[in-house]
Amino acid sequence: MAKRKRNTSEEIKQAVNENGSEVSELLFCDREGDSYEISSSESECQSDISDTADNSAPRWIEAGLEKKEYDLTPLKESKLPIIWVLGGPGSGKGTQCDKIVAKYGFTHLSTGDLLRDEVKSGSERGKKLNEVMERGELVPLDAVLGLLTEAMLGKVSTSKGFLIDGYPRELDQGLTFEKQITECTLILNFDVSPETMTKRLLHRAQTSGRVDDNEETIKKRLDTFSKHSKPVVEHFSSKCKTINAERDPEVIFKDLSQNVYV
Repeated sequence: MAKRKRNTSEEIKQAVNENGSEVSELLFCDREGDSYEISSSESECQSDISDTADNSAPRWIEAGLEKKEYDLTPLKESKLPIIWVLGGPGSGKGTQCDKIVAKYGFTHLSTGDLLRDEVKSGSERGKKLNEVMERGELVPLDAVLGLLTEAMLGKVSTSKGFLIDGYPRELDQGLTFEKQITECTLILNFDVSPETMTKRLLHRAQTSGRVDDNEETIKKRLDTFSKHSKPVVEHFSSKCKTINAERDPEVIFKDLSQNVYV
């Protein structure tokens, strides 16, 4: 299977250092084994799985990263709600996450933000992750889940629950999360037509200056999101609440408030 050319070191550094909260839409996008890479032009997941078995060492070992073990007892005994928040670019899920945090005291987590903060911290792990990205290589999923685990354990005594924004981007991510960490309580799926999301993103592009906010790349991002999110919604249908996010934000939040519980 032909592999797409990976981002250059400079493109990756720019994504991590300049995009701030937007970096969450730029990370962990291309699937290859158990790892992900940054894509500056395609902000959602893109399948990239080898046709043949790979007998090489796990990528977290190749990257020189330590696979940590965690005592998850506090998290599991807390029985705090863990909500995955799904929605395409321009779906408005970020606005609603802010409202949920303000009203219910949830902790809002983004894998992209966690990775960016780890790199900026200058920790040994952050340095190794930065080296991985500098080489244009893939960030191991185990490293991502480790950051999520630590973030949740660090807030478990004070939080009312966890909103995990933009995760999982594909089914395997969700299955691995539930296997290694704990079960998801609820999935909020923000449903918006491609036409509406395109309109919103093009409007945002007028002031954001984002190079990936043009009609061609927006269509590619929306197609990719739809392709990979559908299996997640179908597999976890019993705990998935689909929200009509075409409406006014206040109306949407009123709907959400009937489903979010603490």
